[in-house]
Amino acid sequence: MAGALGAMSLLSACVSLAPEATEPEIVTELPTTFGSDIQPSEYVPQKWWLAFEDPVLDGFVEQALANNLDIVEAAGRLEQARAQARIARSALLPSVNASADGSSTSSPVDGLPFGDIAGGAIDRIENENYAASLGASYELDLFGRVRGDAGAASQDAVASAYDLRTVQLSSAAETISAYFDIVDARRQIELAKLTSEVLEDRVGRSEERFSRGLIESFELYQVRQDLRATQVSLVQLETSLGGLRARLALLLGVYPDELTETLSGELQPRLVFEDVPSGLPIELLEQRPDVAAAAVRMEAARLRIGARRAERFPSINLSGSIGTQGGSPGAVFDIGNNWASSLASSIVAPIFDAGRISANIRSARAVYDQRAAAYAQSVLGAYGEVQSAIGKYSQERRRYRLVTAQRQNAQASLDLQRRRFAAGVGEYTAYLDALRTLYQVEGSLSSAARDTALARLGVHRALGGDWASDLPEQAIGETR
Repeated sequence: MAGALGAMSLLSACVSLAPEATEPEIVTELPTTFGSDIQPSEYVPQKWWLAFEDPVLDGFVEQALANNLDIVEAAGRLEQARAQARIARSALLPSVNASADGSSTSSPVDGLPFGDIAGGAIDRIENENYAASLGASYELDLFGRVRGDAGAASQDAVASAYDLRTVQLSSAAETISAYFDIVDARRQIELAKLTSEVLEDRVGRSEERFSRGLIESFELYQVRQDLRATQVSLVQLETSLGGLRARLALLLGVYPDELTETLSGELQPRLVFEDVPSGLPIELLEQRPDVAAAAVRMEAARLRIGARRAERFPSINLSGSIGTQGGSPGAVFDIGNNWASSLASSIVAPIFDAGRISANIRSARAVYDQRAAAYAQSVLGAYGEVQSAIGKYSQERRRYRLVTAQRQNAQASLDLQRRRFAAGVGEYTAYLDALRTLYQVEGSLSSAARDTALARLGVHRALGGDWASDLPEQAIGETR
């Protein structure tokens, strides 16, 4: 029997009715790189935001990775998936149970079918029985049903781990985005206040010139309108800044008031303009946790097809127990004389189930088709995102350089008007207009700097990567 059990165990470990694992055709046709004009090069995304050399930003990202409530929720889903995987794997091993029971009965002789006992000397029948046993049961998984379900549950847990990484990446990226929006909003508010001061001075001089008949009324009205528009935009900017603070606080898992002190200081992240090669290898998509999660879920669906197919075949169950029993509690411990054992086996094969098994197989196959399509879509979407992000980063850097040149021209114009006014050949209003233009260009430059940083963020976010590998209890593939 031991040899037969060994042979069946070997067969159980080898047989699988799952279909062959294949990649969707559209995935196999992906280009080898994201471009052909630059040679492939290495890409290391881990904690790339440190290049901004801003300790406030670094602290916010670390705080988001530790406290963000979306991450906490995703971590809970991961733990749930791991527990489900452990439950599914438990069916691969024998189930062992210990039991102990005792009973005592006392019943009258009167009314029993066997009539008078011992001439009426016995009025009642007393009976005691005690037993202790150790039992085990095991299903021989000859056709891979249990292994298929267990493997699929393990893959689900791995997918949940990748989902957690996706949420971590998203939380870090949203934190960085919110921070740069705050930096830009603060600069825009500062420039709006300076512009208001310039326009107030400009309105005062225009009113004086109007009273002297040197300008038409429409010019005065236009300057006043510009002042009011700037004051309105200042109110809007301050309101927007409050919303940005609330958004950042939510990402960090704190209340907005707790950020007041940290954000009250100087915020000056260093801009980074290094190139991102367009010839990066396509294998970088494997770093994206959302792509990896889609692939793993497709594999889980494949394994479940095999598990459902295995339900067409017989299942064999073995069970046995060993223990002792006796008429008193002490007799239970007399193992040498009172031991008892049992061994049983059963085989169950489906004959008629009204199409249930066939429907389950079709359902599993349909789920696999869905997962395969989702995986292909995630790969295509990721490829497009990387291409778009690299292109946008290049364009935003170009825009920043153009606005920088524009600022140099605005500064040169301001310097010229300052010299002309000092020499007595230029008007002060011309100097104020040049100063106002410079502030406007400064605002455009601040927005261009923010957009360049966010475009760089988009590249790293599109390429994915292990942004939080040092966090505990989040190893990919761990299904304890």
